[in-house]
Amino acid sequence: MGQESANQTWVSEFILLGFSRDWGIQVFLFVLVLAMYFITVVGNSLILLLIRLDSRLHTPMYFFLSVLSLVDLCYGNSIAPQMLAHLVSARKLISFNGCVLQLCISLALGGSEFFLLGAMSYDRYVAVCHPLHYTVIMDGGLCVGLATSCLVAGFLNSLMETVITFRLPLCHNVINHFACETLAVLRLACVDISFNKVMVAISGFLVIMLPCGLVLFSYTRIVIAIMRIRSTQGRYKAFGTCASHLTVVCMCFGATIFTYLGPRSASSEDKEKMVALFYAVVAPMLNPVIYSLRNKEVMAALRKLAEKLR
Repeated sequence: MGQESANQTWVSEFILLGFSRDWGIQVFLFVLVLAMYFITVVGNSLILLLIRLDSRLHTPMYFFLSVLSLVDLCYGNSIAPQMLAHLVSARKLISFNGCVLQLCISLALGGSEFFLLGAMSYDRYVAVCHPLHYTVIMDGGLCVGLATSCLVAGFLNSLMETVITFRLPLCHNVINHFACETLAVLRLACVDISFNKVMVAISGFLVIMLPCGLVLFSYTRIVIAIMRIRSTQGRYKAFGTCASHLTVVCMCFGATIFTYLGPRSASSEDKEKMVALFYAVVAPMLNPVIYSLRNKEVMAALRKLAEKLR
């Protein structure tokens, strides 16, 4: 314990190693991340604008989509601007307080997104399995309550994980990552982090598996209900209302389950960076694209807005 205390360092700022020290790779990543960040901001802002302006989109499904777009917009802004600045900087520094804030915000938004996808699956279940009572069950109070619960659950999980992470004594301040991420910060600790790893695993299990369980329940019931529809056109129409959400669910949950249930290797730190990049930049960019291209109502609202602007 004495040796650990002697090695302990007071940290006022962190150095982020990023992806690579090769200038050519950094320039390529800068252009790529900038393009994805631009699409993220424009795409999610456009979704929010369309839902706000078009009365046909004032339904529970699009209410949850607007909350998801807002979460994606904030998630991208919590990491992407700093990443872009660091990709063209020689020294990649972030203050201690900035690191704490970034970790807390990204964890809260990431967790909230998983819970929101679970809530959206329940909305689709009610729409397909109880269409006559849909507006009664999914009233404004329930929608706001579910969305608020998702955000609160994500924030509480983030607060717990952030507190137990930054209470540890640190031996150095070099983070092998492009952002402040839980496991990357834990590797700086001077003490045994077994308890923290267990808590992170439990936290990840709850944040991922609880919504995933709700998704599996909802879509099992949805598939059963669709199979009872006699007409092919009716089946197609019922499934079409779920296609965009199911695509996003498979993308987000699939990437997480593949990553954390797959075999650990010496390149696990690089894998963590790829997963963090996916959720911070790629997923927020793809969500509005998927919901726009696969949704006739959103495309109709977009054409209507374009005609007004002309």
